[in-house]
Amino acid sequence: MKKVLLLIAVILTGHAYAQYPQMPASIKNSGHIYGKITDADGKALEGASVLLLHQKFDAATKKMKMELVSGMITKGNGDFDFSSVPVMGLLQIRISNTGYKPTQQDISFMPKKQAGAAPAARTSGPPAGMGMMSFDKDLGNIKMQTDATVLTTVTVTGAAPALKLDIDKKVFNVEKNIVSAGGTAVDVMRNVPSVQVDVDGNVKLRDATPQIYVDGRPTTLTLDQIPADAIQSVEVITNPSAKYDASGGNAGILNIVLKKNRTTGYNGNLSAGIDSRGGINAGANFNVRQNKINFSAAGMLHQMRGSTTGTTDRLNLADTQTHVYQSDVNKTNGAFLFGKLGLDYYVTNRATISLGLIKVHGKFQPNETINAQTDSLLPSGIKSANSVRYTSGSRTFDANGLQLDYVYNFPKEGEQLTANGNYFSGNNTGNSLYTTNYLNGNTIGGTQLQQVTSDGKINFLTLQTDYTLPFGKQKQSKLETGLRAQQHQIVNNNDNFMGSNSSNLVKIPSGTNDYKSTDNVYAAYVSLKSSIKDFGYEVGVRAESSNYNGQLTNTGEKFSNNYPVSLFPSLFLSQKLKNKQEVQFSYTRRINRPNFFQLIPFTDYTDSLNITRGNPNLVPEFTNSFEMSYSKTFKDGSNLLTSLYYKHSDNLITRYLSPGTNPFTGKQDIINTYINANSSYSYGAEVTSINKLTKWWDITTNVNVYESKINTSNIAASASQNAMLSWFGKFNSNFKLPKSFAIQLSADYQSKTNLPINNNQGGPGRGGPFGQAQSSSQGYIKSFWGTDIAVRKSFLKNNAATVSVSMNDLFRTRTQDQYSVSPYFIQNYSRLNNPQMVRVNFTYHFGKMDASLFKRQNNKASGASDVMQMAQ
Repeated sequence: MKKVLLLIAVILTGHAYAQYPQMPASIKNSGHIYGKITDADGKALEGASVLLLHQKFDAATKKMKMELVSGMITKGNGDFDFSSVPVMGLLQIRISNTGYKPTQQDISFMPKKQAGAAPAARTSGPPAGMGMMSFDKDLGNIKMQTDATVLTTVTVTGAAPALKLDIDKKVFNVEKNIVSAGGTAVDVMRNVPSVQVDVDGNVKLRDATPQIYVDGRPTTLTLDQIPADAIQSVEVITNPSAKYDASGGNAGILNIVLKKNRTTGYNGNLSAGIDSRGGINAGANFNVRQNKINFSAAGMLHQMRGSTTGTTDRLNLADTQTHVYQSDVNKTNGAFLFGKLGLDYYVTNRATISLGLIKVHGKFQPNETINAQTDSLLPSGIKSANSVRYTSGSRTFDANGLQLDYVYNFPKEGEQLTANGNYFSGNNTGNSLYTTNYLNGNTIGGTQLQQVTSDGKINFLTLQTDYTLPFGKQKQSKLETGLRAQQHQIVNNNDNFMGSNSSNLVKIPSGTNDYKSTDNVYAAYVSLKSSIKDFGYEVGVRAESSNYNGQLTNTGEKFSNNYPVSLFPSLFLSQKLKNKQEVQFSYTRRINRPNFFQLIPFTDYTDSLNITRGNPNLVPEFTNSFEMSYSKTFKDGSNLLTSLYYKHSDNLITRYLSPGTNPFTGKQDIINTYINANSSYSYGAEVTSINKLTKWWDITTNVNVYESKINTSNIAASASQNAMLSWFGKFNSNFKLPKSFAIQLSADYQSKTNLPINNNQGGPGRGGPFGQAQSSSQGYIKSFWGTDIAVRKSFLKNNAATVSVSMNDLFRTRTQDQYSVSPYFIQNYSRLNNPQMVRVNFTYHFGKMDASLFKRQNNKASGASDVMQMAQ
């Protein structure tokens, strides 16, 4: 009997389809579906995502499945409209909107007799009799129900993890970091895994200086010019692919992502704080999104009251040996203002134009006192001399940034075209007066004054376009290509004056340094990414060429370099294993071009213990990097990432010591310049672990063991320093306590390690006040460690307000001690910067979501793909 009923059903179904045996394609796809999306009160909803799907037979699985036909965003009146719709088979629409529960509805153009339980819908067009189909469907008003997670004031969303581990990068969520509240990006970096921060705030990534980006673009800002409260996250990219700049040599990229909220409606926060030295900070940001406009604004004030102490103990091995001991105290007072405006205009559902403006203004007044005792070994015996040097000065800077982005998402899922323009400029002025009093016992026997004045400009222009094309049956393959042009301009003027008092200061021509330079980098890349089941691969190549032109404007001397096109391949292989495991291998080739300060043939005599000079004959260094990684995600949400890496560099740019005559003193001094070493290598192993021990306690641990060595066989009278196995670790522990309390405890440890190869952060006009050991000498940095702690309390409705108290370097242990030795000197150096600083901060969050204002997000990776993913 069942077989008979089944046969009858098949015959009837076949008869229905047989009525149109020769149906043209124009009729098969002539359906028209339309309707209106409203809320529970009948108010039209703009920006709702509507997907249209069609049921088809899958030959591979032998089952029926839904395939995406089209998708759209409702207009201001809530209407949606699909034309050229298939008229045969079952159709379905799926509707979603932020703040509302998703809904779906089945549709069929088949007569009710064949369509079974087809949804009720008003039918227009020609009369539809039994056995006939109408090709127009008006679905009427479809009401959406409000999601209970939307509150009237503050919108509750899922919390982002403090650290997200990917094999190619780590993403550190700054908003979860309590100890950096009220600080700068330097304080943030102390808690980012893989990143080392020294006593001066300089950062290293796997023992090399990384490139610093802001929102994926080069910047003139330094880390101490970016408030921590303006940062959303930090991306740590240890081995960048061909898509990224090849510049940076054997280091990776630190990308600072600033806060930018695209949440529907309006939201923002207010903050204020003070530290134990009297420095205040305050900030406000606001975001509103309605219709096709998303606007954001942020402004912050950050005062700095720095205090640094240090000592330098140095034996100069010249014909006349001298022993110099310095004790140093540095106090810096200042503040900077940070402002940011953002505007997103959603031209269509597929195209978005974004404009961003950044403005920073700062003024600082550094003051320093150096007590020095010099003992000279003469044939007649030891001659001692004492002096005190007072430094007073001021420096100001202004930074301006303009960002313009265009994103177009094609109808094909994942296909995207972007165009970006980025312009950063900076102006700075400085004026420092060094007063040295030579003592005879307790009286002043003589005085020497040195004044250094400076002003300069920096411009950074980047133009870039990228195109992404997915292809393949399942769109598992992706082709990416792009072009980039970058120009960097510097204008700087430094003048030195000497005299016995302020009325007879005389300009020293040999100490005058006026220069300008322009360097250009042009690049193109192509990358292919695909997968075969659980095996993935990405192959890419980048081509870059560059040129450099500089001039000493006070002498007219010119110098330039022209670097031909170089290729930088990259290869990434990955294999997914069972139980949420993955292994990956990567290879990249990168370049480190000498920067302006390393090239300019000017000698900076500002600090007699750290005299520097550039070398215009430097050539770029090339680095080949290999990395193998393993990741594992556990059932409780814990993560483990381990990596082995090896880097080899040719023509390594490093520092080199040579003697020279100081025109200010007429004495023989040591000049720290730059030279290309033969080669270098470094290798290491890194482990990062995120463990959720309980619902209220999680810890993050990062350990990096490494070793490096330089081959200086091509440099006369130079001996290569022995390699030293070192390690670096970070620990972060977060506690969620009752009554909305939270505690964060973080610690870091640096073992004994060789002096850095080259930090690329010095330059004319930046002579260190403490005579820090030159990295061209051999030696080491002694081990040190530090601990930070913070407590936060949330209160008011929906925990809209928070108060946090933090202290850095809890035990005053982040003292940087260096030992260095060369054919010219032996030196011990020690420095302690801003220990045990307490900060108190208050933050109030506000906001209101109006779901009727919702408009599709578009954050480069969103767009058409947002709609398509809902069909998965």
